[in-house]
Order: sequence, then structure tokens, then C-alpha cells
Amino acid sequence: MKFLDKLFHALRRTRESLSDAFVALGRRRVDGESLEELEDSLLAADLGIKTVESIVEVVRKNAGKDYTAAVKEHLISLLPGDSGSGGDTSYPVAVMVVGVNGTGKTTTTAKLANYYRNQGRKVVLIGTDTYRAAAAEQLKIWSNRLNIRLVCNEQSREPAAVLFDGLTAAKAMQADVALIDTAGRLHTAKNLMAELNKMYRVIRDRFPEFAVRSFITIDANLGQNSLVQARTFTEHLQIDGAILTKMDGTAKGGIIFALNNQLQIPVKFVGIGEQLEDLYPFVSGEYVKSLFGSDHE
Repeated sequence: MKFLDKLFHALRRTRESLSDAFVALGRRRVDGESLEELEDSLLAADLGIKTVESIVEVVRKNAGKDYTAAVKEHLISLLPGDSGSGGDTSYPVAVMVVGVNGTGKTTTTAKLANYYRNQGRKVVLIGTDTYRAAAAEQLKIWSNRLNIRLVCNEQSREPAAVLFDGLTAAKAMQADVALIDTAGRLHTAKNLMAELNKMYRVIRDRFPEFAVRSFITIDANLGQNSLVQARTFTEHLQIDGAILTKMDGTAKGGIIFALNNQLQIPVKFVGIGEQLEDLYPFVSGEYVKSLFGSDHE
């Protein structure tokens, strides 16, 4: 199945909500009452209050015209430019993949490794989730399948020490991309953020030849609830982009607008499917088209 087909299917739930809302509006005159009902319907589609308010204003200004086309253009304008190669402008780069456990963080790290490898980049995986044995086992399986070097230490409880060893190996190998799978939950959120900050400083201070990027994994099925998780990370760590994971027919596609508008976190990739190949750079126009289109031609 092609990417656009998968994206179209993944956004089915949100698309149907949007379609119902605008079909109902099209049967009525655009006035205060109908716009209030549109607002309620769009909020139910999980677009977020700020985005919904801006959509309603666009409809109001374009009453009597093709307001649906205007809304599409508006939504595209709310999103960042397309991610291209995931937003990295220089190599070598160390990419910290952060997020709450259960958001597909380790699997996404492996998908990123496959993506960058297919871009012709030399990749090293670094497993710093020293609190979850399953994470190391998962990475071993993926690294063997991809034939990519993995640096981890199941005996260590110091993620920063494992990171140091991993980046030392990446530097010696002249790797282009070091992908760092981090812990998603320690004993407290405070400890987690302190550890991530320590790791960030290790890269910045001890390996200045590496650019630093932090990508947060966001479960697309959680919708606006994911904002709470993401906001916590942004309060303690610079987040350069988000990766929407677990995109399927129940995904709440509106979260992408709230991430960008409320937290200034642009989506860099979307994960649609379980295979290593099922990670795609974000394309704003195709995303909005899949939210609204009656077809995906």
C-alpha cells in the first residue's frame, strides 16, 4: 500500500468528523448559531481550541464563497514546511528520541535507522533506556535485521555513560547519524528530565562535532491528551520535532495542529504501520488533503 493510501486510511476518523461538520454547515446559512455548531463539531474532531477558533473565523470571512477551500489553505498555512530529510541540516547528527513509554519510541528509533540508512547515511544505534530490558532486546533484533551497529550496556544503570560510549564509537566509525533510544519513564518525571538534560549536555559539550536533535514520539491515538506529555518535555528539554506514531484508522489527526500552534513542535515524520519502512517524512499539503479529501487521487 502506498504512503498516500495509508495516510488517507489513517485519517479516516478525523476526515469523517470534518466532513459531517461542513456538510451540516452547507445546508444552512452561515450565522452565529451555525458557526457555534460548527465549532462544537470541530472540537469533537480533536483539532484543539485555537485551531478551531481560527477555522471558524475563516468560514465567517468567506461566507458566501468556497469557504472549504479557504479552510484547507488556512490549515496548510498553520503547519510548518515539509520536513524533507527529517529536518536535519547538517551531519554528523545525534538524534535523541524521547517520549513516554508506550508511544512506540524504540520501534520508531529502528524505523529512523532504516530511513537514514536508505538515505545513504552511516547509522549507529545507541540504547540508553537502561531501565527497561525489553528496549535493549528490541534494539538488538532491529540492529541485526538492519545490519547496523548497536551500542548498549545492559549492566549499566547510567544512561549518560552508555551515551558517551555510543558517541565515541560513532565518532570512530565516522557515522553520519547516531540514534539514541532514551528512557520513557524513571521513578519520577523530575528524574527523567534531569537524565535527559544530562545526556543533552554530554552531546553538546563532549561531542561538539555532532549536531543535536531531539524528536518526541507522540501516539496519534491519544489526541489532545498527548499535549500534556509533550508540554512536560518542552519545559525541560529543547524539542526539535515530533514523530506521530501508531497512525491508523482510529488516529486523531487534529493533534498535529495543536503541537505546532501551542507548543511550536513541528511534526517531522509519521509512522503508519508496523514495518521498518512504515515511517514517512511529513508533507503538510498531503496531510491536509487527506483530512478533507473525498478521495486520494
